[in-house]
Amino acid sequence: MASALERVAMVSMHTSPLAAPGTGDSGGMNVSLLSMAAEVAKRGVEVDLLTRATGAPGMREIGDGVTLHELAAGPPGILEKERLFEVADEFGEAVANLAGRLHPRYGLIHAHYWLSGLSTLPVALELGLPFVQSFHTVAAMKNSALAPGQAPEPEQRVRTEMYLANQASAMVAGSAAEVGMLIDEVRAPADRIWVIPPGVDVDLFTPRRADAAGARLRDELAIAPGRPILAVVGRIQPLKDQELAIRALAELHALRGWAPVLVIAGEATPGEDQYAVSLRTTATELGVFADVRFVGALSRERLADLLAAATVTLVPSHSETFGLVALESASSGTPVVAFRGGGLVESVSAGVSGQLVDSRDPRAWARSITEMLDDSARLEQFSATARHYAEGYTWAATATALLGVYAGL
Repeated sequence: MASALERVAMVSMHTSPLAAPGTGDSGGMNVSLLSMAAEVAKRGVEVDLLTRATGAPGMREIGDGVTLHELAAGPPGILEKERLFEVADEFGEAVANLAGRLHPRYGLIHAHYWLSGLSTLPVALELGLPFVQSFHTVAAMKNSALAPGQAPEPEQRVRTEMYLANQASAMVAGSAAEVGMLIDEVRAPADRIWVIPPGVDVDLFTPRRADAAGARLRDELAIAPGRPILAVVGRIQPLKDQELAIRALAELHALRGWAPVLVIAGEATPGEDQYAVSLRTTATELGVFADVRFVGALSRERLADLLAAATVTLVPSHSETFGLVALESASSGTPVVAFRGGGLVESVSAGVSGQLVDSRDPRAWARSITEMLDDSARLEQFSATARHYAEGYTWAATATALLGVYAGL
């Protein structure tokens, strides 16, 4: 493989692969990029990660065979995501200059997210390189499952994704749900789509962390020993619907007379500060504020501690292309209660790694959570089967499949 393909460019224009998940616009895509790049490099193919510089431009090796290039485009500093398309051409020119220096060592360009594709498809065409597109989130999927009051994705993005889907040499989707949306709504050619789900670091996310991590976490967050912990992880925004988790907590109070502690990990997405404030207001009005802990964005190590210490992880998102947190929770031996929609029907194996709820009614969520909390034997069985399920998803398998797509181009 290495003799046929020496080096690839993976492009993430709108967010640095090194940005902490749960902050700004950083999430599962950032985790996936770093993990895939490392595994691809282990297999003899060097990876350049290309992103827009928010500080001084530069390059640095961040792992064996993996180099991060931060390229100047537009004014210095962070740009609102809605304005990044304005500097897409300039970013593309910076990528072309870099590729010109390294070409013909680049075997292909792999764009992650629509803004990366918008800026680098012209570069691939100019250099005659195969072009791979991963959308990670698709506008049509988000628009089909909007939270109340949430603005739809702009028409410009919808049209750009349709164009990219029909120009790409190949598309990599994270789930069958994404494939269906690409074919039905984005009108992507089915014969150019490959399903490669993300993996999970089973050594980091492990039940072995539960005892020591759980004791530390309870001390830090003032949670009494033995009291159940519900975890919700992700950027704070209406799409993730942390409000549903808070309302389900209030219903648990009504059903049981007491409730677990709800730990909400993540920071507000830019522009969603008011939603973050509203969560605290809702918790106060429902009388459960004392049972909620807002802990902000966590490092990967701290997240692994939380998921191992939690009793149940909740994923109330309106839509997820896959749902990496659900897989990380399962790997930690913690079952998941998630909304039945999008890629969550694949990241959560119903009856194996957790339960799927068909409704967005908080009382239905409270009943599903109660079924787990009140049956310790079932909870213990879920813990074992969830871990076994997660072990079927590895970053090594993801990288091997990805290299197979690359080789075919």
